[in-house]
Amino acid sequence: MGEAFVNHNQQHFGTIAALEGDNTREQAWLLPDGVSDLLHTEALKQETLRYQLTQILLSHGYQLVSPPFIEYTESLLHNASEDLKRQTFRLIDQLTGRLMGLRADITPQIARIDAYLHNNHAKTDGKTANAVARYCYAGHVVYTLPKGLFGSRTPLQLGAEIFGAADLTADQALFDVLHALLASTQLVSQCHIDIGHVAIFRALVKQADLSASQQDELSKLYANKALPELAKFCQNLGAQGGQAAQLAQDFYTLVQDGNDLARLQANLSPIAQQNADIAQALADLQALVAYLRQTWQTATVSVDVSELQGYHYHTGVVFQVYVGNDALPLVRGGRFVNPHSLHTRPATGFSADLTRWQNHVTAIPVALIVVPFATWQAHRQDDSLQAAIAKLRANGQAVVVAVNEYDMPTASHELRWQNGDWQAVAR
Repeated sequence: MGEAFVNHNQQHFGTIAALEGDNTREQAWLLPDGVSDLLHTEALKQETLRYQLTQILLSHGYQLVSPPFIEYTESLLHNASEDLKRQTFRLIDQLTGRLMGLRADITPQIARIDAYLHNNHAKTDGKTANAVARYCYAGHVVYTLPKGLFGSRTPLQLGAEIFGAADLTADQALFDVLHALLASTQLVSQCHIDIGHVAIFRALVKQADLSASQQDELSKLYANKALPELAKFCQNLGAQGGQAAQLAQDFYTLVQDGNDLARLQANLSPIAQQNADIAQALADLQALVAYLRQTWQTATVSVDVSELQGYHYHTGVVFQVYVGNDALPLVRGGRFVNPHSLHTRPATGFSADLTRWQNHVTAIPVALIVVPFATWQAHRQDDSLQAAIAKLRANGQAVVVAVNEYDMPTASHELRWQNGDWQAVAR
């Protein structure tokens, strides 16, 4: 009986171990939250979209670059915002012991490339050092945390940058190519552009002589649209006296009147109205909004000068493009200064999330033509069959040759000998 009991227990625990083994195998197939495979139709749709949009950028004179997926954090996170640092995975280089990062944004890499190219020119030729350069890219980035509910942590990012031009015409040119990209997927009429200018906030902060902690607190209040807390902050600032007190109400005015440039300009304090940087920023915004409403006629355009996304990085115009009812912007962009350059080198650019963009694009069904195994076995030495397959593939058709009698792919057409020729016949 004791032996039977032992055998029974062995069988029982063996069953548990087998079940645990099955669960372990199932767990091994699970991907991390925010990470997913793109299969068949979606993968083809994404690749088709990437190629289509990249070709448009190339046709506008943007030069394609492909930075590495990983690099040292000294360059990858140089002058980076705290948000970008938090979003970056870090690991130790087994060759050098130095810290490396998986890119969470490609723009800093483009800045490094531009600095390398133009810093070298600056040492030998001062003229070409200030030349305008255009770059475009498409590649995956990795986030430590997803952006938004059900957001991808490995999105495909596509973008364009213009370096070496501080003129408003560069921002207009950037919007022109972005319009071409969105128009190619029939999305312009669904777009809403939200535009701001961080130079207004920067000028007020500088004039009021706010501390770094005060700036961070203000930017968080703006991001959360926390008006009661903002009013309290401005009240406390006004009690400090001096020039900060004269500008205190202006920080609230940025939110209260920040969506109407004429009203904002009228309601700013006299000392703020006399600030040359603020006056120039307002003039640039007015000109850019007028340009967008003229060229993006079916899109809606709004202004929000309290929008400070990338405040520590951006230096001027910032914008976000929303499509349909999406809560998150599809495109983000703005003006910045290349932190790697030996000289002050202005730049403007945008990046788009193609992983989300493809959700707004309808997949084009691909007709698959199959050569049945029996047909292939009977005619594989037939030059006319080989020529027919080659011609179809050269014309962009997908042709699959069955490798055995069980190989029966889901195809729309079948290659048959009919009326003296090989023809793709609907199945």
